[in-house]
Amino acid sequence: MPSAKILAQKQAATEVLTEKVKNAAAGVLVNYTGITVEQDTALRTALRNAGVDYHVYKNTMTGRACEAAGYGEMKQYLNGMNAFAVSATDPVAPAKILKEYADKIETFTLVAGFVDGKVIDAKQVEALASTPSKEVLLGRLLGSLQAPIYSLARVLTAVSEKDGEPVPAAE
Repeated sequence: MPSAKILAQKQAATEVLTEKVKNAAAGVLVNYTGITVEQDTALRTALRNAGVDYHVYKNTMTGRACEAAGYGEMKQYLNGMNAFAVSATDPVAPAKILKEYADKIETFTLVAGFVDGKVIDAKQVEALASTPSKEVLLGRLLGSLQAPIYSLARVLTAVSEKDGEPVPAAE
């Protein structure tokens, strides 16, 4: 039977994980079977650089934390050797980075995740991973907003240079 000190440590660790999950923009659960130390090191570095918290927790601890955070459905996916990636700010980063590794390593698989208050399955995690980053989406939006202005400017320039003579400015 575990001592009171060990039990208190486990409860504290579960509470920390619960807070991470509650405050997260998204999280992804992966089965990390078959990943080499070299691949794992590169994966952890990529996730850390993206601001994603990635750890291996006991499935019971992950289940308790997810349930306390309102993601009780995640418990059905907690079988085998799992690792949990949680991002406080970027809802796409964990899925995107982990999918990249799942594509390279046959035994490393996406299991499930959560985003926008909902638990999602592996297929939905893959769909989330294909979502462009916030920066790309903002760039596309700005391009869309600027396109009509540039088109108007080109038309006005073409009209003003018609027949090789600039149109005189209005006085």
